[in-house]
Amino acid sequence: VWDEVVSLPNVLMQQARSAKDHAPIKAAVTAQLAVAIAILTFAPVRLSNLVSIELGQNLIKPGGLNMPYWLVFPHYDVKNRVDLNFQFDQPLTDLIDEYVHDFRSAVLHGANSSWLFPGEGGRPKTRVMFGIQITKRIEKAVGLRITPHQFRHAAAAVYLKHRPGDYETVRRLLGHRSIDTTIKFYCGLETMHATEQFGKLIRQQIKFDTVD
Repeated sequence: VWDEVVSLPNVLMQQARSAKDHAPIKAAVTAQLAVAIAILTFAPVRLSNLVSIELGQNLIKPGGLNMPYWLVFPHYDVKNRVDLNFQFDQPLTDLIDEYVHDFRSAVLHGANSSWLFPGEGGRPKTRVMFGIQITKRIEKAVGLRITPHQFRHAAAAVYLKHRPGDYETVRRLLGHRSIDTTIKFYCGLETMHATEQFGKLIRQQIKFDTVD
């Protein structure tokens, strides 16, 4: 299921391209969701930070116009008062740029707004509305209800499965102030993985006698 989730932004952007000429607002909303899900996959920020992303403030290209985006939040804009910095790769940068240049204007409604995800009256989309839209679109696509906040848990699970014990990286990824918080929440995932690996090891050592 997770493979389908991380592949969903490209699927949604293709749908947006197909609908752009005959349904520009619907296409723009679909492109918004593609970018939102892609960002949550690479940068599992809280929904309050996701909706507050501003072009040129939080989403920047410090290396120049042709370089990848960085997503940055100063500590005073983050719940745990920890600076967050995520460097995006070129495919994600290209996805965001396509949305910004080809779709975003359809949902600006004439407002002069720098929000990545503009809503009504020049304000950003509301957390509740955007959270519902993201959750419903994922459920429709993959058959499983995944909320924006659950991307944070998925990020920890995926990373620790490949890098057991590296809680410090997970702490930084999720913006926890204390590594004790990270360990408290996610040590159970490693216990499950350890017991799974142990079970496989024992299974390999079991010898089956054959009966003539």
